[in-house]
Amino acid sequence: MIQNPGFLLTVLAFVAVIGPLVFVHELGHYLVGRWCGVKAEAFSIGFGPEIAAWVDRRGTRWRIGALPLGGYVRFKGDMNAASQADPAWLQLPSAERAESFPAKPLWQRAAIVAAGPLINFLFAILVLATFAVVHGESRTPAVAGQVQPGSAAAAAGIQPGDRIVSLNGREMATFDDIRLYAQIRPDEPVTILIERAGQNIERQGRVGAVQERDGFGNSFRIGRLGIAPGEPVIEPVALWRAPIVAIKQTGQIIRTMLETLGQILGGGRSVKELGGPLKIAEVSGQAATLGLESFVFFMALISINLGFINLLPIPMLDGGHLLFYGVEAIQRRPVSPRVQEWAYRSGLAMLLAMMMLVTFNDLSSFGLWERLSGLIG
Repeated sequence: MIQNPGFLLTVLAFVAVIGPLVFVHELGHYLVGRWCGVKAEAFSIGFGPEIAAWVDRRGTRWRIGALPLGGYVRFKGDMNAASQADPAWLQLPSAERAESFPAKPLWQRAAIVAAGPLINFLFAILVLATFAVVHGESRTPAVAGQVQPGSAAAAAGIQPGDRIVSLNGREMATFDDIRLYAQIRPDEPVTILIERAGQNIERQGRVGAVQERDGFGNSFRIGRLGIAPGEPVIEPVALWRAPIVAIKQTGQIIRTMLETLGQILGGGRSVKELGGPLKIAEVSGQAATLGLESFVFFMALISINLGFINLLPIPMLDGGHLLFYGVEAIQRRPVSPRVQEWAYRSGLAMLLAMMMLVTFNDLSSFGLWERLSGLIG
């Protein structure tokens, strides 16, 4: 079993993951803002006290904060790091007012806000495209090579050689589609459409649930049908087709995130499965011990996660701003300052509550509460 990384390696790996991804995210805002003629007053990686800072020739203050848990670009006309408009921007001289964020047309403001999450997705697509060129694309047919005795597949009457056409109506083009669909649905009912000897047969079953541990001792519950693939098929990927493969893989990851989030909100999964910065730090250190390729792939996954989270329609996040802009486009006037203030306060409270929850979950996964209860009792 691979040993858990040391504390120093964990911290360094976490900074090596989060720092560049936050920089890439904020750089998206910054570059599109410059393209739209908006002046950036501050570009910060991290929050809290400044570790280092410098001012460029355009007057932008580039700073590194002590807490590497995010970042922000504060444009001219912003009241704070959350990009709330400062009413004082209207009193600025005309030349300065013209380069303020609130003065820009709606489509430009929306483009600047959306650029952060989109560049996170672009980063992940570039990584996944490179991996596709180097390693090829898995195209193993969705055919049961073997069926494990006593498994969910065996209980549903699946036999070796059966092609899995669909699960609950979702088409299964490759064996990876079967694995991805089943692993996030432990113990859920499933309608299985199979092709056998040229005929389609529908079977009713339930995805199996197994408790597994990874190489680092982390325990998790996943769904499994209990079938093994036949001979693996790996297709080479030409350079021109690599972005298409990467976009498809990114879409699959985002769909899995959406489905998992829906399960949590619907009560199908426990909120204990949500992880936060401490868990990311732990897994970052673990990925670093597996080599550069695994570490870069993990960065791509976190980049997709960062882009996805920032697009959630929560005030304080990019998705919350885009929601306001959508309302503004419909009613042809900005959302009132009072409603925005109420929404931002609610969004901040929601984010703080979420941070407390995931931190509690992280500490639980490290066994802190069990150790404390042992000391007390």
